[in-house]
Amino acid sequence: MTTPWGEPALARFPEDPRDRLRAWDASDEYLLRHIADRQVPLSGTVVAVGDRWGALVTALAAHRPTQITDSWLGQEATRANLARNGVEPGTVRLLTTQDPPPGRIDVLLVRVPKSLALLEDQLLRLAPAVHEGTVVVGTGMVKEIHTSTLGLFERILGPTRTSLAERKARLILCTPDPALRRPANPWPYRYTLPDGIGPVSGRTVVNHAGVFCADRLDIGTRFFLGHLPAPGGGRVVDLGCGNGVVGTAMALADPRAEVLFVDESFQAVASAEATYRENDVPGHAEFRVGDGLTGVPDGSVDLVLNNPPFHSHQATTDATARRMFAGARRTLRPGGELWVIGNRHLGYHVTLRRLFGNSEVVASDPKFVVLRAVRR
Repeated sequence: MTTPWGEPALARFPEDPRDRLRAWDASDEYLLRHIADRQVPLSGTVVAVGDRWGALVTALAAHRPTQITDSWLGQEATRANLARNGVEPGTVRLLTTQDPPPGRIDVLLVRVPKSLALLEDQLLRLAPAVHEGTVVVGTGMVKEIHTSTLGLFERILGPTRTSLAERKARLILCTPDPALRRPANPWPYRYTLPDGIGPVSGRTVVNHAGVFCADRLDIGTRFFLGHLPAPGGGRVVDLGCGNGVVGTAMALADPRAEVLFVDESFQAVASAEATYRENDVPGHAEFRVGDGLTGVPDGSVDLVLNNPPFHSHQATTDATARRMFAGARRTLRPGGELWVIGNRHLGYHVTLRRLFGNSEVVASDPKFVVLRAVRR
């Protein structure tokens, strides 16, 4: 990546030689050029929110910035990129969206997330640390910045305008107004599940900002809940757990089961744990933020339930699903099962047959399919 401070070498995490997606884009470069051209003072507390793969804090490492991210993969990419470019450990402070933010912020850099709710939550959490002299610059590709995006900056921080577009990227320039009366933070959000969906019917869901379908049960999960496997005890994994509804349903159906909730989103795992605790579920559960089933011992799992994502930010890719399926095969005991729900057009059955040697359709409708693969 070319920046006014040099050309750091960057990679996504985990590194995959087949992955042609870069660890930065034109919006990262545009923001860094703007800071240099305007000679923004970087001697105070510099905070980069939503820095996807560490491009911003790696470029600005000499100024000891703080990164705030919801992504475990993004945080690991940042660590690797800092090391790759010779930055000493501890130079950049790495925080998650669940950590208390810094008490004072002098430069706030915001990489606009895909989720408007996550942006709202983060701006509201950071606003008390922003003062009249804080330099606030957001960035994103043109297709990521909408009127509603600018409205959040206006409503929470102060007067906001946008820059001209460069290479399909745009900046958000905000002037903080300490006298602004900010709204209360509505996150996390709670709602009651509908009837007719098995053990979780009428139960409460807790969603932190940024988790998929924050205010209602999405139709794919609803279909999955209607076709879950029969209780069988053992160790169950809700892989890519989101708000934890699927794993909670299995735990309610079978108190003998030990359920592991895992996701790469800090917000998701916090939501899953809150949902589980809110419903006084019997039995044992574990909550883990990480890269799929990395760290789970081989042959230690009886059942994996998975609704894999098919986007990485704005890019469509099946790389995450392939890693999840491969991790499931490794960690399942012989006879253990992977149950997957996905859109019919994604063709997961082909990947499952290649990995497991088998794939069975459990249920389908015009949009979704539930697949079952057995570890032989």
